[in-house]
Amino acid sequence: MQGILVSLWPLFVLILMGYGMRRLDFPGQGFWPGAERFNYFVLFPALLFTSLASAPLSNPALPRLLGAVLLVLSLCVAGLYAARRWRRWPASRFGVLVQGLLRFNTYLGIAAVSSLYGKEGMLIATVVIALLVPMVNVLSVLALSNPADRTLASLLKPIATNPLIVSCVAGVMLNLSGVELKWGVDRLLTLLANTSLPLGLLSVGAALRIDELRGHVGAMLGNSVVRLLLVPLVAWLCAR
Repeated sequence: MQGILVSLWPLFVLILMGYGMRRLDFPGQGFWPGAERFNYFVLFPALLFTSLASAPLSNPALPRLLGAVLLVLSLCVAGLYAARRWRRWPASRFGVLVQGLLRFNTYLGIAAVSSLYGKEGMLIATVVIALLVPMVNVLSVLALSNPADRTLASLLKPIATNPLIVSCVAGVMLNLSGVELKWGVDRLLTLLANTSLPLGLLSVGAALRIDELRGHVGAMLGNSVVRLLLVPLVAWLCAR
């Protein structure tokens, strides 16, 4: 337990720093949207690309791990659709619940795995992210839209234009090709990647709007109980 706390507390300090910096208007309100956009389109894709380019895709345990991840996602989706049928939620309500339960903060997840399990753990985590990001994106689009409005283009566009998905695909292709990055390109990408997680965690803190939770505490608590207790329990059972 002590090792976990030692590994994770710096991450939460960065989040709190981001929250405090925004509250103090430092370095200015205009900084955060640009920083988050730059991280989303440049820095974090560089991290995913470099990690997947060197990830152990031939690891014999990887198919079982990804199978467990897919099983967890499938069970969660089945539970959500069963609850929707029971409660008769409209698409607007159901879409919010799906994203609240299935979407994950990749900055915080990668940072936590890296702190707890080092570079080897982070390489495995990026493979899981490469699998989950496109699937969760499609599920979110399906949940937020009415069946009559769905088209193949509406499902594929969020995938084809998502920089995280594009960088994951490119990293996997480079890994499988056996081509090595040379002439300092690998160093450049590593420098960009190393900047991503601290800036991402600061941006997470800056995006917190605690005052907007008024009137939604019950829904937030219910979502948190399912997300932080029930889903990890399902994941643990699937992993077992």
